[in-house]
Amino acid sequence: MRDSAPSPDRPGHDDAAAGLLDRRRCLGRLAALALAGGAVPAHAARRRPGRDSAAASLPAPVDQLPAVLRQALESSGLPLESFGLHAQPLDGGEALLSWQAARPFVLASTSKLLTSMAALDLLGPAYCWRTRAYLSGPLTQGRLLGDLVIRGGGDAMLTSADLLQWFREIQAQGLREVWGDIVINREAFRLRPEDLATTPEPTPERPHHVRPDALALDAGVVRVALRSDAGGRTDIEVTPPLHDVRLVNSLGRGGGCAASAVLRDDGSQLQPQLQVSGQWSPRCGAQQIRFAPVGVRDLGARAIEGLWLQAGGVLRGRVVEHDGGTPTPWRATEAGGGAAPFAEHLSAPLSVQLREMNKRSDNLIARHLMLSLAPDFPDRSATAEAARLRMRDWLRRRGGLRDEAVVGLDTGSGLSRLERATPQAFVHLLQRAARGPHWKLLQRTLPVAGVDGTLEGRLRGSAAQGRAWLKTGTLLDTRGLAGCVQTRGGRMIAVTLLAHHPDQNLIAAAVPALDACVDWIAHLA
Repeated sequence: MRDSAPSPDRPGHDDAAAGLLDRRRCLGRLAALALAGGAVPAHAARRRPGRDSAAASLPAPVDQLPAVLRQALESSGLPLESFGLHAQPLDGGEALLSWQAARPFVLASTSKLLTSMAALDLLGPAYCWRTRAYLSGPLTQGRLLGDLVIRGGGDAMLTSADLLQWFREIQAQGLREVWGDIVINREAFRLRPEDLATTPEPTPERPHHVRPDALALDAGVVRVALRSDAGGRTDIEVTPPLHDVRLVNSLGRGGGCAASAVLRDDGSQLQPQLQVSGQWSPRCGAQQIRFAPVGVRDLGARAIEGLWLQAGGVLRGRVVEHDGGTPTPWRATEAGGGAAPFAEHLSAPLSVQLREMNKRSDNLIARHLMLSLAPDFPDRSATAEAARLRMRDWLRRRGGLRDEAVVGLDTGSGLSRLERATPQAFVHLLQRAARGPHWKLLQRTLPVAGVDGTLEGRLRGSAAQGRAWLKTGTLLDTRGLAGCVQTRGGRMIAVTLLAHHPDQNLIAAAVPALDACVDWIAHLA
């Protein structure tokens, strides 16, 4: 995760087929697994009367910094006080490396690993998010004499292709014409302005800063695909399709291959315009422009109408946001219980979403996942405070940590500098996770050094290539790595390596220093 540059492009899924199978299994397993926790070691479950004895202070770590690593850290130009390091065997034993390990450091995106551990424990790997459709009136001969209410369930990976297919399935079920409105309900997430104050503002150039929304579509991002043919014609395809937005092709046929897109919706035109500008020639081939032109709510409303019509449906009304006067068919009333959904779309399961989140450091998935930890979600609206309280309770009961070890829990993504932990506490949590039922799955979600994800270009040719599974962390003033490294002798070592310095021009030098620590561990017998 970065707050200085766009996130890496989305890699292909190696486990796409397995994810599809898991999605089908969700129908039968969701209810049973939604609140399932991971196994807790027997010693962690013993409690004194009236007190949770699993929550305890960690022993004071002893600084151990081998001379070769001290030299690597000093060579970075950063003071040694900028680093917090801890490495210890996953199965226990003495620390191999420790430096300022009891001091809290900003986590950046390494915090996604904490969120992953809690989610696997509290929700289970087969957990799915549900987008539901309800009818507010009678359905007669394919015509809904009322509103179609679409209730978002917090699926951060919901795409326009998913929604298009779902709309086709709904129409195949017999609902072809909506004579009222399509109503978007987003109340599964209930966030206040102060809940968003600790993270950067979204901008068109930084779509990875898009904020949580219970009915987010395509992660709030518009993709403009450009393809040229031999005759010099340029085909432009917009995803998702934006209803009532005029596409303006202002591309010149000069020698360059540079294009940009901007949505103009200032009220001066009769309809909004998506203008694509720049220079483009046949030799340019194909390119995709990614940007977040409008708030995710506006994007969703325009896209949902366009997708419903593209699927072959009829809409007599319009797409509107839910307000206090709009029906909520799922709620119980004095006359009886709430209505069952007419249709339901299941997300990819948690196991697949974690891989996407950790491999490419997806902030929106992490923020949605953190909110989904709120008690009774989605039947009760998730709040940031409820999610933080449940996470903190998990740290005490399942992680065995007092509050001082992890002093900041905010969005679960690392975008907030309030998210802090001590390197020793982070390693302790990794050791506990390794004794649970989901460790191998969790390990597979992490970037592999020199192989894939955000580590694809790092540690290539080193002893750690292919043998280090680490979540990266990047903020303007922070760099980090957390996960596990396999030594030359085959032992698995839990590591947390963090660096923080206010000078943004200096902090980049921490990366080779942290990589040197990983390589040193991988060389051990």
